[in-house]
Amino acid sequence: MTDSTPYDVSSTPARKPSGKRKGAALLHRELSVGEVARRSGLAVSAIHFYEAKGLIRSRRNAGNQRRFSRDVLRRVAIIKVAQRTGITLGEIRAAFEALPESHAPTAADWQRLSASWRQALDDRIVRLTQLRDQLDHCIGCGCLSMDECPLRNPEDELAEEGAGPRLLDPA
Repeated sequence: MTDSTPYDVSSTPARKPSGKRKGAALLHRELSVGEVARRSGLAVSAIHFYEAKGLIRSRRNAGNQRRFSRDVLRRVAIIKVAQRTGITLGEIRAAFEALPESHAPTAADWQRLSASWRQALDDRIVRLTQLRDQLDHCIGCGCLSMDECPLRNPEDELAEEGAGPRLLDPA
């Protein structure tokens, strides 16, 4: 009976794990920009953009290559979630300024961040709901071009407030 294995694995000495030092070294190993991009699901250019905007930080190694600490992965995850809810990069940067740079944001840090963004998100939901409910009737621009505009904006009063959608997105 022939075995399809090219060598007898039972006679191959098993590799011993090198212990806690190797695991600790892997946890503290810095990541290249490509590794951050691959792990986060973003393009390298997005990582560079976030760095240029002050949302994440890297250091340069002896070969002048960017190296990121592993906590950048959690920061990028927070950025992605916050952006999906409509939080601006400026708001994210301001929130990150309250976090320590020495370690990854914790669950408690996330609770504080999300609580601080909750009211803005609730306000955005109200505006979007109004937009959805009024979309078939009026775009709120005050142009008097639609049949309902004289009822919603008699004598083009909103024109005095400036350009843009005055009824749906009050400035």
